[in-house]
Amino acid sequence: MGNNQLSHVAFILDGNKRWAEKNNYSKVEGYKKGFENIKKIVDHTLSLKISNLTLFTLSSENFNRPSLNIIYDIIYNNFSKLFDDLVTKKNIKIKIFGSRKNLPKKIIDIFYEAENFHSTNNSLNLNIAFNYGFKDEITQVLKEFKKKINTLNLENELEIKELFSLGLIDDPDILIRTGGYKRLSNFIMYNLTYTELFFTNTLWPEFSINEYDNIIKDYTNISRKYGLQ
Repeated sequence: MGNNQLSHVAFILDGNKRWAEKNNYSKVEGYKKGFENIKKIVDHTLSLKISNLTLFTLSSENFNRPSLNIIYDIIYNNFSKLFDDLVTKKNIKIKIFGSRKNLPKKIIDIFYEAENFHSTNNSLNLNIAFNYGFKDEITQVLKEFKKKINTLNLENELEIKELFSLGLIDDPDILIRTGGYKRLSNFIMYNLTYTELFFTNTLWPEFSINEYDNIIKDYTNISRKYGLQ
């Protein structure tokens, strides 16, 4: 039986629209319910004293889908309260990564405030991938490499790691994908080389604390091996 330490959990949040369709709700209600579930999972992660939580909320491949304006409106109308609950009251540090090109100014302003207000918070690092794709990240990494080509030490793993969006924090121990699909969908693949993968058919708005705890229990009992055995 394993006794694995857990410092970083990552999620691919999938199934908001399908949850709405299944329950005869509008897309707005589906995304709103999913947004509400983020706070619940963040709160529980905090209670478990896990240091890092990374959420894949919007893929760059989905940037032009018709429901994007709904997502913007939900962020604009609900983020202030979420910000107050998490950053101000619970000492959580937020980092948002992904392209901000073509995002509405009101969304960019919200993201900027979230990242820079109380940036020294340390109870939990909450990393949010929004308009993100790993292939896009690689392009940015290569651009940074080109800038630092004369100073970067390629033998130093930490210097290489620092080029990527998650920087020097521990790689995820667990990746949980809701919604039934068993794929990584172009998400932080540099950081998932030895991550334990859990796929659930549960749609994101229905993903519960109980299921979260059961996955963590399964993880702690894994005999983790690295490389080929």
